[in-house]
Amino acid sequence: MPFTVCHLTFLPLYPFIVLPFYLFTFLPFSFLSSPPFYFFTFYSFTFKTVRGLVIKNTGSWYTVKTEDGQTIDSKIKGNFRLRGIRSTNPVAVGDYVVITPNREGTAFITEIEDRRNYIIRKSPNLSKQSHIIAANIDQAFLVVTVNYPETSTVFVDRFLAGAEAYRIPVTLVFNKHDLLSGDELRYQHAVMNLYETIGYPCVEVQASAAPADAFSVEKLKPLLNGRVTLLSGNSGVGKSTLINALLPHANLRTADISDAHNTGMHTTTFSEMLELPGGGYLIDTPGIKGFGTFDVEREELTSYFREIFKFSKDCRFSNCTHTHEPGCAVRKAVEEHYIAESRYNSYLSMLEDKDENKYREAF
Repeated sequence: MPFTVCHLTFLPLYPFIVLPFYLFTFLPFSFLSSPPFYFFTFYSFTFKTVRGLVIKNTGSWYTVKTEDGQTIDSKIKGNFRLRGIRSTNPVAVGDYVVITPNREGTAFITEIEDRRNYIIRKSPNLSKQSHIIAANIDQAFLVVTVNYPETSTVFVDRFLAGAEAYRIPVTLVFNKHDLLSGDELRYQHAVMNLYETIGYPCVEVQASAAPADAFSVEKLKPLLNGRVTLLSGNSGVGKSTLINALLPHANLRTADISDAHNTGMHTTTFSEMLELPGGGYLIDTPGIKGFGTFDVEREELTSYFREIFKFSKDCRFSNCTHTHEPGCAVRKAVEEHYIAESRYNSYLSMLEDKDENKYREAF
């Protein structure tokens, strides 16, 4: 073929095109045909790693939202475990991860970035392992109902202690205001007063209330904007109904509570981050029946109960467990009603609970 002017355009590129093939002729055939060579060329020149946020967990698959807005279904590559955490789920919703996409349109999770925080609970069936509910969150909303179904104060206190351990602020959201009798409302207000006195904000709502109603979920929106918020609670307390009121496009499935046992039934079966119109995310999680004691030293537990920690500074012994020691300022504060007996009993139950099976059910 005669040399033409169009060849001049590509003449400067000839060394870059021809030289690699020329050099390959000097490589032994055994190396060119080896799996490591193909692995290197395939992954180095075909795929690149991508950073993203885990926004959904459906068991072995995770939905990762990349920085350019794409969502990619991903799996953990190999035997992936985190340093220092014995968990049934090494990857959690809210994690920032590094993924390697493949030609099928899915990806492998190859790295998890350091977490700012996370909230954890003991697994229902494995007494020595834990389950990470969510990671990198700004705050948690614990949905509470004094009836239909009843949320026990033991469950509330265990959740609050877990949040304190990982420095996560908690707001208690009391739902189903419209279903309560006069006596139940008075009890609810007494419980709200207890936790507000300790320092936990409480909000009273009715998921089905109109926007102009005093108990509308509209009062929650300013607290959510621009933040990553975990929504948690027992099954049946109305988390899905609250989310549908806050984000009508979510259209989450809801269910009635069991009439026989006054307990909730699971409607959410996986964890998911829902994007908020005002910025931030709302993390929807499956309902929790029980909240076992997380791994904690006996000496540390006191600091996760704010009012107990406050009075513990006046105990005669610095290693006081507040159970039997003479000169215990905490037990004296309980006797004088400066510390609620329900809170002290929750502390004792966590102190003594070394067997998860004892507290698989919250009530």
